[in-house]
Amino acid sequence: MNKKQKKMLIRIIITVILIVVLHIAYSILGEGEDAVIPSIYWALIYLIPYFVIGWDILRKSFKGILNRQIFDENFLMSVATIGAFAIALYEGSGEYAEAVMVMLLYQIGELFQSYAVGKSRKNISELMDIRPDYANIEEDGELKKVDPDEVAIGTVIVVRPGEKIPIDGVIVEGDSSLNTSALTGESKPRDVLCGDEVISGCINMTGVLKIRTEKEFGESTVSKILELVENSSSQKSSSENFITKFARYYTPIVCICALALALLPPLFLLITGHDAGWSSWVYRALTFLVISCPCALVISIPLSFFAGIGGASREGILVKGSNYLEALSKTGIVAFDKTGTMTMGIFEVSAIHHGTMESLSLLDYAAHAECFSSHPISRSIQKAWLDGLVWQIDVNTGEAVPVRTPESSKYKHSITRDRVSSVKELPGGGISAIVDNKKLLLGNTRLMKENGISYKECEGDHGTVVHVAMDGEYVGHLVISDVIKPGSKEAIASLKKSGVRRSIMLTGDARNVADEVAAEIGIDEVHSELLPEDKVRYVEQLLEEKKGKEQLAFVGDGINDAPVLSRADLGIAMGALGSDAAIEAADIVLMDDDPRKIAKAIRISRKCMRIVYENIWFAIGIKFICLILGALGFANMWLAIFADTGVMILAVLNSIRALFTKKL
Repeated sequence: MNKKQKKMLIRIIITVILIVVLHIAYSILGEGEDAVIPSIYWALIYLIPYFVIGWDILRKSFKGILNRQIFDENFLMSVATIGAFAIALYEGSGEYAEAVMVMLLYQIGELFQSYAVGKSRKNISELMDIRPDYANIEEDGELKKVDPDEVAIGTVIVVRPGEKIPIDGVIVEGDSSLNTSALTGESKPRDVLCGDEVISGCINMTGVLKIRTEKEFGESTVSKILELVENSSSQKSSSENFITKFARYYTPIVCICALALALLPPLFLLITGHDAGWSSWVYRALTFLVISCPCALVISIPLSFFAGIGGASREGILVKGSNYLEALSKTGIVAFDKTGTMTMGIFEVSAIHHGTMESLSLLDYAAHAECFSSHPISRSIQKAWLDGLVWQIDVNTGEAVPVRTPESSKYKHSITRDRVSSVKELPGGGISAIVDNKKLLLGNTRLMKENGISYKECEGDHGTVVHVAMDGEYVGHLVISDVIKPGSKEAIASLKKSGVRRSIMLTGDARNVADEVAAEIGIDEVHSELLPEDKVRYVEQLLEEKKGKEQLAFVGDGINDAPVLSRADLGIAMGALGSDAAIEAADIVLMDDDPRKIAKAIRISRKCMRIVYENIWFAIGIKFICLILGALGFANMWLAIFADTGVMILAVLNSIRALFTKKL
């Protein structure tokens, strides 16, 4: 409980004590014709607890009038309670405690709401408490703590057991286990070794690590996540926008209705020769005002979305706004990239089919041509050369295959970038480079066809084929194998179970590889050998094929996926291995790259939307019934408070359920 909440609690306690004391005193001194203290003085005395509990509501109401923002819950509560005082004074009934109690119960509801929202924010903050306070830099044999913002790219930092990794980088010394639960929701520690990439926000559990930073702190994973969470509330859902517009028109309308209820019936009675009963109708109008407060809707709907986003964050699913959470609940079509999304994105050169060049020389030239690229396939070719694998000729197929032996380390090679010049990436095709003054082309069949090079089809191997041509002559190809993610098949099955009617794979990979992966994991449709613009075209076609209000989601991880992530109704990016461009373009980020989280995200969003609609119908339904009862004279201030504060408390409690997502 914060200071503001504690002060409110003290005011509530003081008010309760004053009401009890005054009630006892009034029963002894204030009743009957021979009352020691006249009614007017009791009204002044009861103003003391009234101002103790309600001065801030009166102040906000007055400021709203000055700022021409009159019609809000503070105005309604002020008018209703002041009116109740006036009626009690006019009738001489002495029922001043009722007005004080109305304000007291309203403030109790506000305190509860404030505590509930604060509690949910605290839970989310604790789960997302990943911002590091410092980074350790070794100077003269001692560790110096510095602000992570001051650490330059390429600096070696030291992370001791129990400390957070402050900046993304590569381990240059040491091995350990990392707690990634705050990022991914995964409780199982992740083992890391020298040479592994690590992301900021993880907690080092065992050994001391030395990490060479690869990004500035502002561009690191932890900063990106915190930015996403902080900005998530700025993107409002259609339900929230509806409630905002609803409250804007609803409050003036009920104020006019309350005024009409206070004036029209007694005027009609007066004209027809009956007793007008002004005080009775004014009391009904004031009760009507208290009932009409839209607090339950205005408070519980944003809280439901906030809790839903927080619950998703606990599972390693970052949603950039409540509008995306709402759209996610309507997902009917999901399109996937392949590499790094449904497959591990960890490639290895599994075979070399050479033409006019020996396999070792072919790999040498290919590795140098690819040495400036960070694409996973390029890295796999470089790694095969650097690792110095022993390549043997298979007597049955005639192809060169890698053989790992204890002596492999003797054959390790290096890459000399001085041998390379004029490197150019060809989107959707491959790469061109000049190595040792020889012009190389490396890429797919399309690249070979576009350059008029006669190539050989790869037979027998399932994987990505990288054809190599030198000075316009075909010299062979490399086979790059990827591994399907363990959860991909389960992810597709879960999506179908969740009501997703179509799953599609859109990939730039070869047709045979794409077809094989799609068949193994159960994807309905597959479109292969696509350029980035082709993916956008297919997504636009899918958007036209949607049914009703269903939404199209695209899941990807690479730089070339950024355009299509932006074009889809919902872009879902892989956050651990995904590129910064993909994460920036996406609406939802999966922090552990697990495709099974997509179905879970949909279930979380649907639970959140159920809660939102429950709160809307419950709040409007109860208020509508109570408004009718109030207008007919069957409701008093106590029922009015239940219709306002009571409904708000129940709606807030219901909203908090969106935080609990473990069993979904």
